[in-house]
Amino acid sequence: MSLPKLPQAEPGEVLLVCTCYEHGTARWGELLDEIGGRREGEVLVLGGRGVRLCPIEDPGLDGLHGGNIPALVPTGGPVPPVAVLSDGLVVYGGDAPLLVDLAVVPGRGVRVPPVRLGEILTALQDGALAFDDLIRDMDICGIYQGDGGRPAFPAPTASPGRSFPALPSSDAALLVRTSFDDEEGWRGLIDELGGVGEDGWIGAGLNPGESDVENIPLAALVVDDPAFEGLLPGQVPALVPPEEHTTLVALADARTFAEPDRPLTVVDLYDTPGQPAVLPCAQVGPMECNLSLANMDFYEFVAEEGTTPWWEGG
Repeated sequence: MSLPKLPQAEPGEVLLVCTCYEHGTARWGELLDEIGGRREGEVLVLGGRGVRLCPIEDPGLDGLHGGNIPALVPTGGPVPPVAVLSDGLVVYGGDAPLLVDLAVVPGRGVRVPPVRLGEILTALQDGALAFDDLIRDMDICGIYQGDGGRPAFPAPTASPGRSFPALPSSDAALLVRTSFDDEEGWRGLIDELGGVGEDGWIGAGLNPGESDVENIPLAALVVDDPAFEGLLPGQVPALVPPEEHTTLVALADARTFAEPDRPLTVVDLYDTPGQPAVLPCAQVGPMECNLSLANMDFYEFVAEEGTTPWWEGG
């Protein structure tokens, strides 16, 4: 799948990328009015400090997700710290625009209220804020300083400082092993999920019609490769190939093998790329089914601090 490269941003500019199109025409919804600012030619200038946003329209970017953006940044020049994404959630759902990290952990994202976009971009450019600060202070809906409650399992911000290969292309889910210290625990997890077939899938032969949505087993391609040891949620979105609409990536990490319900860390790829949801392995199948059917949103599976998750009967 060939995607258009983004233009080289001028020093101090931030790319504002439209990824929502109808019949080849860019759709911005109300975003450009909500963020305010003044026009200077093709550039939108925000706030007293004059953050410069460069709107990018190209129908080849239609449906692009935040994790795909880092691969489209031109090589050979300075890498801008962030890009801003206006996607279908902004246009049709009234959601906040998505800030995508391009420099520290490329591909992870956080949504910011449009009226605060200029303020936040200025703070990032001045060094008063780091992208890690945005991640640490986002709510369960992935919004920076939002009012949706604090996540019980905040997204980790530390990076192992090394690169990872691309994940396999899949139009369903991936189960990726990231901890290799407990072979017995890994085998127990796989057995609990129904075992791996010759094709490398768990649950590949299941008929969704034979199970109700609340109890459907997970169907996923298993990735058991030490090359992914230590992979963190924020690094996942940039590793997912854009060719297929992968529903989710579930990480079997150290927590999986240390707790009795074998919790998996599921990574959001679309709404807020890199945001984790930690839930028992038995709940990941229903989660994948509900997300693929658009019955529920990712944030509904993010446990809130101080609140019993709904899957525990709270």
